[in-house]
Amino acid sequence: MPTLLYLDGSCGISGDMTVAALLDLGADRAKLDAALAPLAAEGLSYAISRKASHGLAGCDFDVHLPEHHHHEGEHHHHDHRRLADVEHVLGHLPMTDRARAIALRTFRIVAEAEAKAHGCPLGEVHFHEVGALDSIADIVGAAVLFDDLGVQDCVVTRLCEGTGTVVCAHGELPVPVPATLNVAQAHAIPLELTPVRGERVTPTGIALAAALRTRDALPAPFTVAKVGVGLGKRDIGAPNALRALLIRADEPAERVHVLEANLDDCTGEVLAAAAERLLALGARDVSLIPCAMKKGRPATIVQVLADEPLLPALTEALFRETTTIGVRSYPVTRTVMARGPVTLRTPIGDVAAKRCAHGTLVRVYPEYESVRAAAEKAGVPLPEAFALANAAAQALAAQP
Repeated sequence: MPTLLYLDGSCGISGDMTVAALLDLGADRAKLDAALAPLAAEGLSYAISRKASHGLAGCDFDVHLPEHHHHEGEHHHHDHRRLADVEHVLGHLPMTDRARAIALRTFRIVAEAEAKAHGCPLGEVHFHEVGALDSIADIVGAAVLFDDLGVQDCVVTRLCEGTGTVVCAHGELPVPVPATLNVAQAHAIPLELTPVRGERVTPTGIALAAALRTRDALPAPFTVAKVGVGLGKRDIGAPNALRALLIRADEPAERVHVLEANLDDCTGEVLAAAAERLLALGARDVSLIPCAMKKGRPATIVQVLADEPLLPALTEALFRETTTIGVRSYPVTRTVMARGPVTLRTPIGDVAAKRCAHGTLVRVYPEYESVRAAAEKAGVPLPEAFALANAAAQALAAQP
């Protein structure tokens, strides 16, 4: 039975709460420390401790910023990073390819939401808060820790937000702040407004929820394997915490959805670009299937495999990126092998791989991008690198 991560947003969500909750679940702090170590040169430090919020015990992740970040009127280059600057930083931090992809996706989600809020192009968004060291720490930390847990699926059912206003770099803004609303809209994340004064859902928090989420409903029934509690900083008069649960779904098959469109007037270039965009939006798989339509015209079926929360965005992308005038959708069930990330030790260095198991059947598949990177670094041909990786994979699969 696959293990899922459930982020319980009934008290809201923020970046630091997410990091703390994943640490409390048992994710490896050493990997967090290693990924953030290069940022110490810029003055980043943090404390991890056990505390309580109105009687609820949990983990607290508290980022300490350089002194100049707190002086009003002073501006430092850390506070004015653009998306490209942040992506450059993420490209050089030590973490797995999967963790880096999650962090990059999260920052892009926030950037798109901020660009829409300010009415400016994506590349011109200035990350006042999100680009600052604390949010880089939150997003990188959450990505690294989620990756370390080895789960493939994340459930987010709803996020409870407060009311009133909040003061930020752009002045006083209504709650939910514009960037948070834009993420909720773009990624179809349900918000529930509560009478609590102040911001309970931050742009960083909802962006992490959007980047990690693959399901919008809990399986029924499920068993709880572990609970992690990440504490927030504000006193809301009640426990302020994000609970993260590792759960096992007691269901025989996974439910996903298929989107399809038949196209007889699209060029190969347009189809390839559309497939790339659909995958970037979070589709699990995209297939381009040759077929013949009426009057014997050669055509292509674009078939998309996706989780239900992404259907509106993917349908919109199909209409926008192709010439289709109709999209079919239907639910399917699929039985999947239990899978998780592993590291292969090879003569040309460590290579990321995926371990898949079903009953007594075990297979290990090297990840293409990781093999290619190792081959380039070692200066060996790609076929030779794959032969070495596959040998290590077979040896690992044969272990009891």
